[in-house]
Amino acid sequence: MGQPALTELIGEIPLRMALAGGWIDQPFVSKLNPNPPGSMVVVALEPDVWLMDRCGFASGTRRIARRIWNGCLPDRPREELVRELYRAENQGKEEPSGSQDMIGLIYPGINRLDYDFEFEGGYFPRHIETCSDETVARWLESVFYMVPIQPRPPGYNPLGVKRLSPEVIARLGQSGKDCYDAITGCDLPKLGAAMNECMECWELMLPHVVAHPTIDLDLKAILSHYQHRYPGAMYSGCGGGYLFVVSEEPVPGSLRVTVKTH
Repeated sequence: MGQPALTELIGEIPLRMALAGGWIDQPFVSKLNPNPPGSMVVVALEPDVWLMDRCGFASGTRRIARRIWNGCLPDRPREELVRELYRAENQGKEEPSGSQDMIGLIYPGINRLDYDFEFEGGYFPRHIETCSDETVARWLESVFYMVPIQPRPPGYNPLGVKRLSPEVIARLGQSGKDCYDAITGCDLPKLGAAMNECMECWELMLPHVVAHPTIDLDLKAILSHYQHRYPGAMYSGCGGGYLFVVSEEPVPGSLRVTVKTH
């Protein structure tokens, strides 16, 4: 008897990873952006790798999607599915999760999400730019590595300290644009720079993203180690998760990903 496919354990719904520009999908951030729209990048992944929970991969959103759609995405308009899943997850929540979680699970390929507070209060992007080019996807896979760090710990909250400077938020939104342009242009130095810039913005505006009393690792030191040895690095989410590293050479101890393009 053969071994079951991984999708029999984790479902067929795509995985999603968020790259530069994250947090711009939250209205409390986008409303302070002096240069809207600000952008962030999400990438759909084939469900062919086991990922830890609480690591910035929208695993909670994906569980809800698996439940309401019986394990696979319905054949309906993507915008409709995004809003249906957003309602299912955020009904009654005082602090709703960002719509980038839903979009990243539902839209294939590499996606630039452009958020403007003046459009639907910043809850949904004004525009989504999608790249499903196979050459671009294979290039991204060839330079992309994920180093497991640790899940965010119980009791962790990244929003304990907010230093929301319009200048930094403008930089954050630009990092997402630069990230998308770098990926679609297969430009490794530019991609690394955009990821590094995003991390700097996160540390400035929400310092608990990388340093919090519940975190027992020196996430800043780990990040610095990889950023100085490779073109760029950033965390998959708040409190650690995985470290995304881009490099032309293999990164020891890392996992690879497969970009879903259709």
